[in-house]
Amino acid sequence: MTAGILTFAGALIGSLLIDALVRPRPAKLRRMSGLALLTCMATTLYGLFLTLCGNGAVAMVLTLAVQSLLVLASNAKYAMLGEPLLFSDLALVGAVFRHPQFYLSAVRLWQRTAAGLVAIVLCGTVIRLSHADPVAHATGFILLFAGSGALSLALRLPAWRKLASIPDAAGDTLALGLLPTVLLYWRRWKAIADPPPCTQLARRPATHATELVVIIQCESFADPVELFDDGHLALPGLAKAREHAMQWGNLNVSGFGAYTMRTEYGVLFGRDEEALGFRRYDPFLTARMEGSYALPSRLGGWRSLFVHPHDMRFYGRDAIMPSGGFAELVGEDAFAPPTPDEGRYVTDAAMTEVILSRAAAAAGPSLIYAVTIQNHGPWAPDARGGGNPDLVDGYMRLVRHGDAMLTTLTEQLATLGRPALLVFFGDHRPSIPGASVPGGPRHTPYVMVRLDGTGNLLTGENRRADLTPAQLHHAVLDTVLGPSA
Repeated sequence: MTAGILTFAGALIGSLLIDALVRPRPAKLRRMSGLALLTCMATTLYGLFLTLCGNGAVAMVLTLAVQSLLVLASNAKYAMLGEPLLFSDLALVGAVFRHPQFYLSAVRLWQRTAAGLVAIVLCGTVIRLSHADPVAHATGFILLFAGSGALSLALRLPAWRKLASIPDAAGDTLALGLLPTVLLYWRRWKAIADPPPCTQLARRPATHATELVVIIQCESFADPVELFDDGHLALPGLAKAREHAMQWGNLNVSGFGAYTMRTEYGVLFGRDEEALGFRRYDPFLTARMEGSYALPSRLGGWRSLFVHPHDMRFYGRDAIMPSGGFAELVGEDAFAPPTPDEGRYVTDAAMTEVILSRAAAAAGPSLIYAVTIQNHGPWAPDARGGGNPDLVDGYMRLVRHGDAMLTTLTEQLATLGRPALLVFFGDHRPSIPGASVPGGPRHTPYVMVRLDGTGNLLTGENRRADLTPAQLHHAVLDTVLGPSA
């Protein structure tokens, strides 16, 4: 009995100590409401593991190990992206195993090694020390029932119902702790109802006809002059596009270093973060129910293609895009694999060829929305030359491919003899240790380049306007269909 009390107390005290390591680090104790939730959650975990293995020491180790792994993941994410672990990240666990290259590069080697060793030790410990002790199993069940019951009751009381009512992931994690914030945000997200179907607005006629819209969501595309404070790194294609654009400016994306789908959702569906509420952290989780808001649905009568040289099951695009009105998905099967000297992912040049080919073959008004992938990295250059890799040079090597894509598309779309609109933007800034880090500006560039039926650039006022992704969605609609009446 004494040993059981000690291991249970160890699980609770250890949980509080582990939570104190979560970044951002609290300067003082968490709020008591958060500590109470953490205690209930730790009791529930301990009770679950004790029910399963019948050994108090093993249950304590497992309880603390689960929390340690979550804290390790959260701190790695916070260091690279400036955001703690969220409930929506747990929905990506399957994607980590299907596409590990997207995630493991964000975790340092020692962290991956430590996690692997902990997993091995835990498996061996559970197998070796599990007991068939009916009293211990029954005690575990009682604690499981008590912990989950207390947690359920607390969440219904006024003091806890009001917690985390406004999305502020870093602030709530700082005040309440990691596990309570993950739980509360999940409950807030779950309670949000789907929006009603989108209502088509009456519009004034567009100033110029448009028959082809090409939208390029360029991976990690940002202005190196701003990123690295070096005017010598200016991208010529971006500079020329800004000069000839009908509209250009900063795209005020919400994510840093990752979360492509947040920007992608905003541009495609046009719903801003205030309307999304707690859905903002991964709007793709619920995007299938919002198809009437997507650009293809709003452009009634147009044929829409979604181009992405990757597994369309990633982030559920294989279901989301058809629900939003895309008639065809052009995925990885449409591209030859990159050669060893081209990098890990399909190149921007290869994507440019496919996009131009589809644009030339398009009959009638058409939308092509393309998501590039080459600049996802890795940014380390060829290491055969020796020395430490320069990640900035590696990033510049890849971002110039995106810049060349912008130039080529502008030039080649002008030869098609169709009124066209090219929209080009970066999905988020890169996270480069020591060079581009969380905490500063997040915006990326965007340009809207318009062509008439003879290939001439329609620069108009060459207007500068800084937009959110959702506002860029509406700028496209206003340009193509005309502004709202």
